[in-house]
Amino acid sequence: MNTDHPIPHERPLPLSQRLAQIIAEDGPERLSFSNLAVHLQSRAWGGLLLIFAAINMLPLPPGTSAFFALPILIISAQMVFGRASPWFPRRIDRRGVTKQELRRLVGKIEWLELRVERIFKPRLTRLTSPAAARIIGLVCFLLALVAAIPVPLFHVAPAAAILLFGLALIYRDGALVIAAAVASVLALAVDALIIGSGVVALSYAARWLRL
Repeated sequence: MNTDHPIPHERPLPLSQRLAQIIAEDGPERLSFSNLAVHLQSRAWGGLLLIFAAINMLPLPPGTSAFFALPILIISAQMVFGRASPWFPRRIDRRGVTKQELRRLVGKIEWLELRVERIFKPRLTRLTSPAAARIIGLVCFLLALVAAIPVPLFHVAPAAAILLFGLALIYRDGALVIAAAVASVLALAVDALIIGSGVVALSYAARWLRL
């Protein structure tokens, strides 16, 4: 029986604390992504979005953004189709994550959660319902496609918006869904600005080379 579903109006356990519990449990050092999803239980979709979005917000070597956006594409596509639990291709699933990697992740997000968790709470819960989660999945899928474009720093803004959607699902906070939607529009605007700036720079370079 799943006992991880919080009762209405109860504040969900912060993701960092749930990850700390998973790390402390007996078991293998490496967890498959499917196994991690089982441990996250009711936080599986939001937790996995947050974890992979946090990785995508880091500066990445050129050409690797598509690889790191792939797990988000897999997760968000399944959200669109309303799957009950996440599924991963065997090769990706076997890679999984080690408890040491989870410890590093907890160290990076715990301080932030401690400062913001009081702000997040169950409200406007229709915006985090199963039907709404399908729309969130579609938006995250489109953002992940943008993040996969091999342009330096192009992935950071879309990943930040996806991270907000992950937090919204974890805390069942509809107000945060609205904030994430606004962040999505801003992320696309930022990336459009990056592309525009690049086009202008190339145009100036082309003119200079013809002189």
